[in-house]
Amino acid sequence: MLQNDRPHRHVQDSTKTLVVTCACAEDLLPLAAALAEVLVAGDVLLLSGGLGAGKTTLTQALAKALGVGDDQYVSSPSFALVHEYVGRLPMVHMDLYRLDDEEDVEAAGLPDFFDRSAVCVVEWPDRLGGLVPEERLEILIEHQPPAARRLHLVPRGSSWQQRLERLAAQWTRCGACPPEKDTPGEDMR
Repeated sequence: MLQNDRPHRHVQDSTKTLVVTCACAEDLLPLAAALAEVLVAGDVLLLSGGLGAGKTTLTQALAKALGVGDDQYVSSPSFALVHEYVGRLPMVHMDLYRLDDEEDVEAAGLPDFFDRSAVCVVEWPDRLGGLVPEERLEILIEHQPPAARRLHLVPRGSSWQQRLERLAAQWTRCGACPPEKDTPGEDMR
C-alpha cells in the first residue's frame, strides 16, 4: 500500500508541538526528508522513547536524507557512545543509554560535540541533565503496536520555534497528509 493511502497517518500542528503519526517505519522517510530540509549545521535533535520506539530507525532515515552514503552504515552507538557520519551536513549520533547522568556525559567529553558544525542526534537525552543545549528540537517517539509511531516534535529556543512551521510545510510537500490543528500548548517536558 502506498504511503498516501494509509488513512490513519496524520499530522497535528499546534503552537508549540508538531505531532506526527506514521503508520509504519517507512513513513519515517518522508518525515526525515522534511526535517533534513530545515536542518543547519550545529542543530541538536534529542530523541526520546522506550526501547524499540524507533529512535535509531529515525536516525537512519535522517542520515539517508542528509546524504550519508550507503558505505556508512548507521547503527546505534550504544557501546561506542558516538558515531560520526559524512553527508550534505555532517551528523553526530550519540546514544547515552549506558550512561547514568550528566556527570558521566561530561566525563566522556560528549558536550564538546554540541559545538561542532554538524547535526547532533542524541538518543536517551535524559542523561544530559543540565547539559541540554538551549536551542534544540525534542522528538518523543511513542511506539503504537503493531508498527505505528507517534512523534511529538517540540521546539526549544527561538530558532526551532520559527522552523517548526517550515518543517510542517516540508512534511506536507514530501507527500504527507496536511497538518491538522491540535490543542495548543501541548508540551513534552
